[in-house]
Amino acid sequence: MDATAEARSREGARHGGKQEKDDQTEKKVSLLGMFRYADSLDVLLMVVGSLGAVGNGVAGSLMLVVFGDAINSFGESTTSTVLPAVTKVVLNFVYLGIGIAVASFLQMSCWTMSGERQSARIRSLYLKSVLRQDIAFFDIEMTTGEAVSRMSSDTVIIQDALGEKGGKLVQAISAFFGGFIIAFTKGWLLTLVMLTSLPLVAIAGAVSAQLLTRVSSKRLTSYSDAADTVEQTIGSIRTVVSFNGEKKAIEMYNKFIKKAYKTAVEEGLVNGFGMGSVFCIIFSSYGLGFWYGGKLIIDKGYTGGKIVTVLFAVMTGATSLGSATPSISAIAEGQSAAYRLFKTIERKPEIDSDDMSGMVLENIKGDVELKDVYFRYPARPGQLILDGLSLQVASGTTMAIVGESGSGKSTVISLVERFYDPQAGEVLIDGVNIKNLSLDWIRGKIGLVSQEPLLFMTSIKDNIIYGKENATLEEIKRSAELANAANFIDKLPNVCK
Repeated sequence: MDATAEARSREGARHGGKQEKDDQTEKKVSLLGMFRYADSLDVLLMVVGSLGAVGNGVAGSLMLVVFGDAINSFGESTTSTVLPAVTKVVLNFVYLGIGIAVASFLQMSCWTMSGERQSARIRSLYLKSVLRQDIAFFDIEMTTGEAVSRMSSDTVIIQDALGEKGGKLVQAISAFFGGFIIAFTKGWLLTLVMLTSLPLVAIAGAVSAQLLTRVSSKRLTSYSDAADTVEQTIGSIRTVVSFNGEKKAIEMYNKFIKKAYKTAVEEGLVNGFGMGSVFCIIFSSYGLGFWYGGKLIIDKGYTGGKIVTVLFAVMTGATSLGSATPSISAIAEGQSAAYRLFKTIERKPEIDSDDMSGMVLENIKGDVELKDVYFRYPARPGQLILDGLSLQVASGTTMAIVGESGSGKSTVISLVERFYDPQAGEVLIDGVNIKNLSLDWIRGKIGLVSQEPLLFMTSIKDNIIYGKENATLEEIKRSAELANAANFIDKLPNVCK
């Protein structure tokens, strides 16, 4: 199969991967499922960090109690007693500040370390899973551009959700309950009046969080499409240039970027609307609270410090719902990113490069035989490439396969390398079905030089030993000589002698 047929195969694969990606857009793992790769140390860090977050969240409401005591100290003390009373309150502020410092340190450090550890583990597992997949996976389920995009963007998203944002959500929930517990304890009548604002705050926060989840998912999809366009254009730059397709590629890229820009604007508008609505409700409730608090001072004997404590404790609890919105949004994005990453991590390929089972022949001759082979590419199941092909290549002989575009020339090599398995028939090495041989061993015995070889951005030595990890220096030099590359290598600086 030449470059034209290969391009058709990649095009079919791209559309297949695109459809799969669209189907996954709204799917996500459960909240607990997002932590499935946490180990015991990660759990311990999250528990300690959560305790710190609880203390950090409750500390804001405790500060209001001390603040109320300070107001009462100014209002109820005489000239001779005001300084000792205020000094006592000041010490309480100091003690509370020390407690908040410790709680904040535990919250941020533990959650950040846990998130980094888990995300690093997920990155490693994801890359390992991608590299163990069979070639059919990249034909029909994922393009190389999408794989790179997920590695660079989705892992960052899930790291944020597993780390700092998780601690901030616990802090916000603690502030919510802490604020209302203190408010009811200090003055339940005023608290009940202030509670009328709570449903409105909750509705505004929930609606904005839901809209943010939808919009952010569209934005990520647009960026992934743009990355696919760049990867395919650069990867096939010769074809693009030969057909003057540069402008078309730029137009396609700009199309996806504009789409991402529009969704980013929508995300900003939704976020602004959500936060604006929450604070509008909160400040309107301040007015109601001060008005009713004045009546309670007259009718129920409330003090000014108690009114201020209850009023701001309720507002602290209510505001915590609004401050939780970014954390909820980040965690929702993390759940979507986790679904995409975990699905790849947990996928078991039909041809598994990590499978160490299979036969290892003691003495391999190298006789290759294709017996009555039928084959279709996974990306093009409707097109039969090999129709009952039988072929024998004896050890020590050379065979040239000639045919028109798409006739299956490269397909034969792909079957011998076991990039794919035929739908029917057998591929035999020394009379043994290649499916029964160790995949790692048989690929190590085959040397493949493609039409357009690629070089990795390492040394020449490292590029050569990709074919044999434990190659000696003499074997490396011999390989360079056989490839007619020894002369120009010797002229390079820092050459390995």
